[in-house]
Amino acid sequence: MTEKSFEPDPFELIAVQILDQLEVENNRDVLRHLLTTAIAMAGSDFQRLDLKIASDSLRELASAYKVFEPYQHKRKITLFGSARTTQSDPAYAVAREVARRLAALGWMTVTGAGQGIMQAGLEGAGPEMSFGVNIKLPHEQFPNPVIANDPKLVQMKYFFTRKVMLVKQSDGFVIMPGGFGTLDEAFELLTLIQTGKAQPAPVVLLDAEGGSYWKEWEKFLIQEVVSRGLVSPPDQALYLITQSVGAAVDEIVSFYRNFRSLRFVGTRLLVRTAYCVTDEELKQLNEEFPDICEVGAIEKTDPTTQEIADGDSLDLFRLAMEFNHSSRGRLRSFINALNALPSANVSPVLTTGKNAL
Repeated sequence: MTEKSFEPDPFELIAVQILDQLEVENNRDVLRHLLTTAIAMAGSDFQRLDLKIASDSLRELASAYKVFEPYQHKRKITLFGSARTTQSDPAYAVAREVARRLAALGWMTVTGAGQGIMQAGLEGAGPEMSFGVNIKLPHEQFPNPVIANDPKLVQMKYFFTRKVMLVKQSDGFVIMPGGFGTLDEAFELLTLIQTGKAQPAPVVLLDAEGGSYWKEWEKFLIQEVVSRGLVSPPDQALYLITQSVGAAVDEIVSFYRNFRSLRFVGTRLLVRTAYCVTDEELKQLNEEFPDICEVGAIEKTDPTTQEIADGDSLDLFRLAMEFNHSSRGRLRSFINALNALPSANVSPVLTTGKNAL
């Protein structure tokens, strides 16, 4: 029996020709898939609205990537909160202050560019340390004066592309009280981290002193969600509730005291750190966190072949494990333990962003 010969996809051949004509060298595999998909859509019978959504979404993302690209090595937080918060509300001053303190430590602040909490955060960070990702709405939302004429303002038509940028570009998150939009952003962010669709990151649910917003939110979560087994108790480690600006800043900054990033290579999870874990510390970690391993133990390791080929964070130290994928909350507690080790008891590096990891 003769094997059927392989015939290249004609759309892919066209994509390769385009890349060759443009003399593209970097990331050709990804760009080939991108072009092949677009060309295949041209040969389809999709509805015009479907094509417009696909086209507009890609254009929005490309435009946003271009705005953020020069700042990829700067650490950033995204500050979420209500556009309806007035300047007289205590939460307004809290949002301004947390962004101000983080800016003093080298962190940029990203917001949805609207009024209320978003404007307060950008006021605190200052124009040089601010980004805005605005959503075009028929009412209520227009860029605040801090960011309105800034080249670091991105305008978006779709909520989903906006949320991609608000999450992807940041290394930490501060969420202030808000309405449906803020709650949506909070739950989606926690879902992305809980399911491993986003890298672990510090998430602070911040309120003004004496406020009850996040305390009542957590009461509902415990009484109606955790109690039914719909969320595991360890997943409460994925966020911090506080009314202290100092505690919020410390939670954001200390997350990167030792921890840097994660990467899966095959079935093994690699945890990259700034400092080398001692043998005694590794023993303690294995005694405290055996449940995060599907089999075996947490081990020290050198950069893998794949990481070397990619030039991926070769200056960092590594721990490796066969990770239990259902233990994201415990993984966050493991990262906290890494950051608290005596070997990491030094001032953290603050200004290297996630895209440089």
